[in-house]
Amino acid sequence: MISRRDFLQVSMAASALYGASGFGNWARLAAQQSLTQDQLLQFDTFGNVSLIHVTDIHAQLKPIYFREPEVNIGVGGNKGEVPHVTGADFRRLYGIEDGSPSAYALTWNDFSSLAKSYGKVGGLDRVATVINAIRADRPDAILLDGGDTWHGSMTCFKTAGQDMVNVMNALKPDAMTFHWEFTLGSERVNEIVEGLPFAALGQNIFDAEWDEPAELFKPYEFFERGGVKVAVIGQAFPYMPIANPRWMFPEYSFGIRDEHMQEMVDEVRGMGAELVVCLSHNGFDVDKKMAGIVKGIDVILSGHTHDALPEPVLVGETIIVASGSNGKFVSRVDLDVRDGRMMGFRHKLIPIFSDVITPDPEVASLIDEQRAPYAAELEEVIGHTDDLLYRRGNFNGSWDDLICDALLSEREADIAMSPGVRWGPSLLPGDPITREDIWNVTSMTYGEAYRTEMTGEFIKVILEDVADNIFNPDPYYQQGGDMVRIGGMGYRIDITKPQGERISEMTLLKTGEAIDAAKTYVVAGWASVNEGTEGPPIWDVVENHIRRQGTVSLSPNTSVEVVGA
Repeated sequence: MISRRDFLQVSMAASALYGASGFGNWARLAAQQSLTQDQLLQFDTFGNVSLIHVTDIHAQLKPIYFREPEVNIGVGGNKGEVPHVTGADFRRLYGIEDGSPSAYALTWNDFSSLAKSYGKVGGLDRVATVINAIRADRPDAILLDGGDTWHGSMTCFKTAGQDMVNVMNALKPDAMTFHWEFTLGSERVNEIVEGLPFAALGQNIFDAEWDEPAELFKPYEFFERGGVKVAVIGQAFPYMPIANPRWMFPEYSFGIRDEHMQEMVDEVRGMGAELVVCLSHNGFDVDKKMAGIVKGIDVILSGHTHDALPEPVLVGETIIVASGSNGKFVSRVDLDVRDGRMMGFRHKLIPIFSDVITPDPEVASLIDEQRAPYAAELEEVIGHTDDLLYRRGNFNGSWDDLICDALLSEREADIAMSPGVRWGPSLLPGDPITREDIWNVTSMTYGEAYRTEMTGEFIKVILEDVADNIFNPDPYYQQGGDMVRIGGMGYRIDITKPQGERISEMTLLKTGEAIDAAKTYVVAGWASVNEGTEGPPIWDVVENHIRRQGTVSLSPNTSVEVVGA
């Protein structure tokens, strides 16, 4: 992979391809804190084709706070490479000034204080304004949604995704691909997809019985833009039946399907495609590996791992664009396509500072309309927090610490487990915790909070299995999110070891005793992929716990010792 420092020189020397990004041009306005909408949207129009990319919105209709991860460990060939660079190292890599808008948008340090200066981010009414501005400049720009759209909020759960469908339809995407959408159940997904006014793409979505491409999901769609024939190929999340309940969509199978992707690239090239774009929900490291295997993809618009990068990464002559999550960013990519070849690009990752960008009035009204039937429930204050509540990081986040505390106390358990999902906004110290805030980090169609017994040996097997999903040096075996969050237990993990040897020194925190492989422990958790799991909804468990606490105050989590990072 070409490093960013060599990016322009090497790519121009190797071929005619050249590129530039414009995220940080306004960073020095930090001292005055005088960002304007025009400055955020400033872009020197380039070439003849424009792409607009959003991904991993997770049903966040309104502005939120969202803290980027403090810890994002890369392994194998990706160790120390973006997106596995955070905080001060990230700022040094991209020349971002401390305390700047870029620092607030892209890194975690001083998040609470910077949040008070720069405000919330996102809101699909603001995203609409940005999209409209790009279209005013380039009317035939292609808007592409990378998936994880119809999932992640109370209103999305209550309406089975309809609130997001209605709002996204108003933004007029040209195509989308999928992941968490399938946890609505295949019957509901099929119903929505049949009515979409744009392309539903997934070259790797197959009929499980016949092992052939599913008819409902097209592998690709063609667009004529700027005199260029553009093919967009969809790549849904490959590991759906592993990471999510297979029983919710039994008629579909997934997988990376490199060989079929190559067939699709060759097919569209044979049909005259001059630009080939992959709309992907693989995750960034998987996309990098795929770019090195599949030949002929010009652009990969990456999703799933929620990475936000101010510059594309170049693998061969494929550029990979990462556009963040939760409606926090919109990417614009302008491309110069001549003689059937991408000759160059310009790119800008646009942060959606909600206090700076004027809401689109029609979309704002539509959002309020979706939320109105649930407004009283959403806005009810359940408690307050003394701490910054966030989710992200390979091993823990304070929201997950709170969820684990709730499981331990409300379900009377020795050990708690919370899935290492990446979605979920942040709350600042002193903020009220509303019911909406709780749902934003727990909303799931299989959110039952189970209570069961597990042996120490079985708990270790679970930890080893999840760890391999994250720290296997081959990206194609990285099938999970972040590490399962553990309450009531500490452990040591050596990420350099093979599966079965990473986890050691498991300790029951309430006694300080070592976990006994043969002993049975009461374990509470949620989001089991097993059909028929019983228990109260996790959002009720967390709400009850917060009501009892009144004001949440969390101790620093030092229960996991990480070796080899």
